Amino acid sequence: MAGTTMMTTKMMSSAPGMTPGQSVTSQPPQPSTSLPLRTIPGSYGWPLLGPISDRLDYFWFQGPEKFFKNRIEKHQSTVFRTNVPPSFPFFRVNPNVIAVLDCKSFAHMFDMDIVEKKNILVGDFMPSVKFTGNIRVCAYLDTAEPQHAQVKNFTMDILKRGSKVWVSEFLSSLDTMCYNLETTIKEKGSASFLLPMQKFLFEFLCKAFVGADPSTTPEIAKSGHFMIDRWLALQLLPTVHVGVLQPLEEIFLHSFSYPFFLVGGGYKKLQNFILEQGKEVVERGQKEYGLSQEETVHNLLFTLGFNAFGGFSLFLPGVINRVVSDETGLQEKLVKEVREKGSQGLSFDSVKEMELVQSVVYETLRLDPPVPIQYARARRDFQLSSHDNVFDVKKGELLCGFQQLVMKDPKVFDEPETFKPDRFVGEGKKLLNYLYWSNGPQSGSPSESNKQCAGKDHVTLSAALFLAYLFSRYDSISGDSSSFKALVKAT
Repeated sequence: MAGTTMMTTKMMSSAPGMTPGQSVTSQPPQPSTSLPLRTIPGSYGWPLLGPISDRLDYFWFQGPEKFFKNRIEKHQSTVFRTNVPPSFPFFRVNPNVIAVLDCKSFAHMFDMDIVEKKNILVGDFMPSVKFTGNIRVCAYLDTAEPQHAQVKNFTMDILKRGSKVWVSEFLSSLDTMCYNLETTIKEKGSASFLLPMQKFLFEFLCKAFVGADPSTTPEIAKSGHFMIDRWLALQLLPTVHVGVLQPLEEIFLHSFSYPFFLVGGGYKKLQNFILEQGKEVVERGQKEYGLSQEETVHNLLFTLGFNAFGGFSLFLPGVINRVVSDETGLQEKLVKEVREKGSQGLSFDSVKEMELVQSVVYETLRLDPPVPIQYARARRDFQLSSHDNVFDVKKGELLCGFQQLVMKDPKVFDEPETFKPDRFVGEGKKLLNYLYWSNGPQSGSPSESNKQCAGKDHVTLSAALFLAYLFSRYDSISGDSSSFKALVKAT
């Protein structure tokens, strides 16, 4: 089970979305008449051979980041044509994409007048709808589809209502996790926090988002997070660079889609748990938003499991890793700020006053986005501009943005490869206009008319609350992205 959890967490780094919605408050830059028009460089190669060659580079010989970096250098352009996995002959998908790898070109993917998001959560590949109860959940709906507004509004409403207990449930579950970790460290000298963190996340999210308490159902309390792990894993395996021994990864992980029946039993138990323990929320979806019971339950499960649980499972370990690996005195600064600004207790309001805490969260999202790849399909012909050129994009062409490179745009971010904890402090807050982890800028707002993450602010504030909690409880922590070696209690 631990292996499944670690693999799923790894795979979520390529899963495009922590919540089913996504947005932007301003339009992307319009093509400048001063920029030269250029034909999009690159090619898709010979049928079958081109996609297979790119697939092997992407998964095996280069890895995703080097794959895109090499092509930027080759074409001298942050916009080019290439193939992304999965591809023929194993999948009936079109792997052809236009890569957009700078902030200016990437931002076009948020303009719903020129792009659509129908069935492209992970590019042209779409897992079987059996994984979501034969329902196309909100993540696969385009804003032009009437159902999108119903589900998006329902999701935002549930998040708003859940805010009443969000912080208290978060801190209560976190208390339990930290106490158990301290006990383990005392007994064994170190403690892995990946599984305890997933258990904490599952418990807290069920209570705050769905109003369902896992402790009322012993099997769900014990194994609910494992059920979601396996459900996530089977959907994402064909698209993710896991890093296990090749060619085994290519043969067993990237050559076919795994069938739903392998996780169908666990998913059914989760579905019944939501129906029985989250009755009020399910009924609200039906009565207030006109959704069927099936639509309500499967959208709730997707948001809870794929978006929130999966995203947090990757993101929070990344925050810890950045803090414990810092050698500039960051922990001492965090302790000082947290105890000054949080002296009256921790809440969303108090962490909003902690500029450094929030900046660390934002900087982690910049360098380690839990949603590194975003996709959008051209709704019509339009002109796309990078910093250097203008390109003609045709209706139906698929845009692909690898955010780990986009967020290192040297024309936007100073020393883009360096982790700067205070990058977003003071005047640096202007850079939030270019922090795109949520399928829109951090300065944007989710709505029914866009695809920005419905829980964007809950994510960043919860991560800030998590960091503030650690440094209100501990003077220092040591470890890495998967385990704690020491937790020095506050004196």
